[in-house]
Amino acid sequence: MTSKFIRALFIIMAIMLVFPQSSLAASSPVKKEKDDAWLKRIVKHMTVEEKAGQVFIIHVYGKTAEDPAYEQINIKQKRGAKNFAEAIEKYHLGGVIYFNWTDNIGMPVDKAQVNALSNGIQKAAMKQRIPIPLFVSTDQEGGVVARVTEPGTVFPGNMALAAAQSTDYARQSASIMGLELKSLGINLNFAPDLDVNVNPNNPVIGVRSFSENPDVVARMGVAQVKGYQEQNMMATAKHFPGHGDTDVDSHSGLPIINHDLKTLNEVDLKPFKAAIKSGIDAIMSGHLVVPALDDSGMPATLSKPILTGLLREKMKFKGLIITDSLGMSGANIVPPDRVPVEAFKAGADILLNPPDVDVAYNGLLNAVKSGEISEKRLDQSVIRILKAKIKRGLFHQPLVDPSAINQIGLLENLQKAENMTDRSITLIKNDNHTLPLKEGSKVLVTGPSLGKPAELAAALNEKGIAASGYATSASPTAAELASAVNQASSTDLVVVTAYTANTNSAQQKFVKALQAAGKPVVLASMRNPYDIITLPDVTSNILTYGNQNVSVRSLAKALVGEINPSGKLPVTIPGKYEFGFGLSY
Repeated sequence: MTSKFIRALFIIMAIMLVFPQSSLAASSPVKKEKDDAWLKRIVKHMTVEEKAGQVFIIHVYGKTAEDPAYEQINIKQKRGAKNFAEAIEKYHLGGVIYFNWTDNIGMPVDKAQVNALSNGIQKAAMKQRIPIPLFVSTDQEGGVVARVTEPGTVFPGNMALAAAQSTDYARQSASIMGLELKSLGINLNFAPDLDVNVNPNNPVIGVRSFSENPDVVARMGVAQVKGYQEQNMMATAKHFPGHGDTDVDSHSGLPIINHDLKTLNEVDLKPFKAAIKSGIDAIMSGHLVVPALDDSGMPATLSKPILTGLLREKMKFKGLIITDSLGMSGANIVPPDRVPVEAFKAGADILLNPPDVDVAYNGLLNAVKSGEISEKRLDQSVIRILKAKIKRGLFHQPLVDPSAINQIGLLENLQKAENMTDRSITLIKNDNHTLPLKEGSKVLVTGPSLGKPAELAAALNEKGIAASGYATSASPTAAELASAVNQASSTDLVVVTAYTANTNSAQQKFVKALQAAGKPVVLASMRNPYDIITLPDVTSNILTYGNQNVSVRSLAKALVGEINPSGKLPVTIPGKYEFGFGLSY
């Protein structure tokens, strides 16, 4: 057959698959059987190189599909090509992932640029010998992990939504994020996070989790899955089998989850079971060693007992299994060319973000050509990938209308996000009725720049408080401490915008020095809610669960009494406050 004939045949097949029903989920058993047969015929016409490419999602630097400004950095960073279009042609990619640091998405987001980038990428894919639309993916959890920010709709994050005690908020937030992502041509989101955060020292999950309570995580997670599905957005539950009980970040180390089988089933796995029941499209593996599930020392991403034995066979998950980023330290316990091979052999369908594209692609390709991985096994994953692309309408409509960006940052959605954030603010200590602040009070707002002290001071000034802002480094220096104490001497009160102070001794010393200066100290916890464990003597403690601008604005309203804090703790503060605790004025 000629290349043109095969391409024409493929397009005809795709059209027949998509029309009149664009969703395989809605197909009758007879129609589904015919669809499966068509898919197998499509895969039969693909070369092994084309099939191998479908299982990879990679990042590439650049603002357009053929951006000349990033050619050298792409080569230097081992992207295997100069730009998106060249990488698609060379590796027959299944998808790409957008980051802010690769300049795919700016902060603030340039809506027209991202929309055009997505369309340019899809056009490059449709020019290939067998035109298959791409997964265009990103991490848009909301809160502290969000690639699309202002002027898009920014949400307070998962733990904040749980503090607001509303599954409807969870559904609405996902639906709005799904709408805005689709408007940018993004069709696969690596969210929601279904980790159950039971460890206060967790350095990587924390407020990305809804709660320490698996039932809360399951309810809120399922609500978000439904919200994404309302927008026909592919959702991904992560990080299987659960990243909640660790004090090691899998980006830089290899966490070990020492839960027994009973705890795993009652805590870690419960939200994933609920997500599977709700029809989740994909599940992302974590780079976690779980001895109770696999005593080999292999992380879940490389573990056949976990990905195939547990997730695929015992839990009956039929969707896509996606690895977490293969560039993370937790995955790299075997040679670089073996990481994708072992992950695929373990049961992964999609290999996400390898650090060296050429090494990873050829490592997998060689394993198939040598017979270590059978072509039948490769076909199984390719068929799942194509089914997902058909189910979510990518063959039917790979491009997105440029005018769709007008749906991003709608006033009604911005207001919904603000209402959610207002409801999430949680007050857990307020000695001497220090809060709300009295009009005309002189206040120093200080703390790590990540806690946004300058922005909070500006917001307080707008509300009649004489506030000055002083930002320090993440771990305040002796000079910064001395300056803050000096500035506090001429104020009535100090607000410290802490950022995970419970694990930062320099921040703890900073707060205690301000207390010793004799001024009331209000601790505003701008990320994890556990700061008060190491700073129990502060006058007041108020929680935002995140440092987004929308969270700063709601905090300012709460500090002056414009809103009455109504959030409830979605976690226990060990030795201090129980799950569900929360004060109001």
